[in-house]
Amino acid sequence: MAYGPVRGPIPARSGGPISGSDFLQLRAEEAPAKGLTAWLAEGLRTAVAAGRLSPGARLPATRLLAAELGVSRGVVVQAYQRLVDEGLAAARTGSGTVITGRGARRPPRPAGDRRQTLDELRLPISTADGIDIDLSPGVPDLSAFPRAAWLRAERAVLDRVTAADLRYGDPGGVPRLRAALVGWLARTRGVRCEADDIVVTAGVAQGLALLAQVLRARGVDVLAVEDPGSRGASDQMAFWGMRQVGVPVDEHGMRVDELAGAGVEAALLTPAHQFPTGVVLSPERRRELLAWAGGGLVIEDDYDAEHRYDRAPVAALQGSAPDRVAYLGSVSKSLAPAMRTGWLIAPRGMQAELLAVKHASDLGNPALPQLVLAQLLSSGDHDRHLRAVRTRQRSRRDALLAGLRAHLPEARVAGVAAGLHVLVLLPGTADDTVLADRVAAAGVQLHPLSWHRRRPGPPGLVIGYAAHPPDRLAEAAARIGRALSRPAPSRSRSGAPSS
Repeated sequence: MAYGPVRGPIPARSGGPISGSDFLQLRAEEAPAKGLTAWLAEGLRTAVAAGRLSPGARLPATRLLAAELGVSRGVVVQAYQRLVDEGLAAARTGSGTVITGRGARRPPRPAGDRRQTLDELRLPISTADGIDIDLSPGVPDLSAFPRAAWLRAERAVLDRVTAADLRYGDPGGVPRLRAALVGWLARTRGVRCEADDIVVTAGVAQGLALLAQVLRARGVDVLAVEDPGSRGASDQMAFWGMRQVGVPVDEHGMRVDELAGAGVEAALLTPAHQFPTGVVLSPERRRELLAWAGGGLVIEDDYDAEHRYDRAPVAALQGSAPDRVAYLGSVSKSLAPAMRTGWLIAPRGMQAELLAVKHASDLGNPALPQLVLAQLLSSGDHDRHLRAVRTRQRSRRDALLAGLRAHLPEARVAGVAAGLHVLVLLPGTADDTVLADRVAAAGVQLHPLSWHRRRPGPPGLVIGYAAHPPDRLAEAAARIGRALSRPAPSRSRSGAPSS
């Protein structure tokens, strides 16, 4: 099937003149022999109701529209006058006929509108009322985006981009980016692959979606996940119909010994920097996991391995068993989440199916951003950016730790050696969602650990530190300490707050 541009209900720009008759979606050869004015007026009303004509849009000149539709100018003049009479348009001297929209009726929003949906998903679209320091985990330092380097790379790409680069291409990604990723991932993460093994995705989220669809098509619909583990990844897999079994995490990572009895054929892990605890999957557990994977699939989410401060890098699991591990990464934490650029490297026996699903989803990611990222990787600008960001993040982490030690001395802080967040473990049996609400009342947003748990466990708070300078983090720590200084309600054995 050939793909090309499709006419759709694109609203006219407010205040701008409309050229041509496409917005009407009328065919001149279907015009009735009689009643042309009514036919055209109805087409105009439909365009207004459907949003193809927005308030302030200027209708085409009557001569132009008449010529395109093959009707007399008088028919167009009369149709325009009917819209004016109905209040849908106004005739303005020097501006022609302009849509007012007063007569248009938009359908009411359904009960589950966009804002409600985002709130239910806890998506970080905007800061909640009263929050002025958002310490949600997973948010990088967006102010550090390498604008100058990106602009240089974009200019270099545009200087040499060809017409062939702008056609529908390989749904797996632009070859230049996949080639650059092969060398960069091998050098920085120990990943073993060739360019044809890589599928460029719209972030890790799309990689998970592709894997879920292929697994379900193969009859695999149950997945082992870390407990506690990433709420976002869990919700993503649940959306695609994957039931999940939580496997406990301790100081050595996932309890791999429990996989055998979990009745699953796939497991999703964050082995290099477990979310949210920050622990690293131990060498012994890695060996046990790969032995288990002889009959299953390991999905490795390498979500923030670029950020490390007090320890050597931990190689990706994929390099030890590329035929048993599906590896996922992205630039969401190194550049910005809005880039929506990531990669999936799966065992070769799955690649054809994954590529087919990717092609059916979107035909492939936009080419120009891929080419720019390839230029950043090959020029070394991306590595220089990461080195600068690590220095900034270390000072921010240190400021938060100092503040927590001063204002919350009874807490234990884990996961400090790498990443963009820390886990604060609190003594007692308090309800950490209540504690998080108290902190939010003080203007600081963070995550209760229970959001990421499947089984009950000790209270904790997951705190991101990448998005704020040291002075703001020190202020946030002081507010957290004050908010938690008064006793909090404990939970009964049933899980309800005890009276």
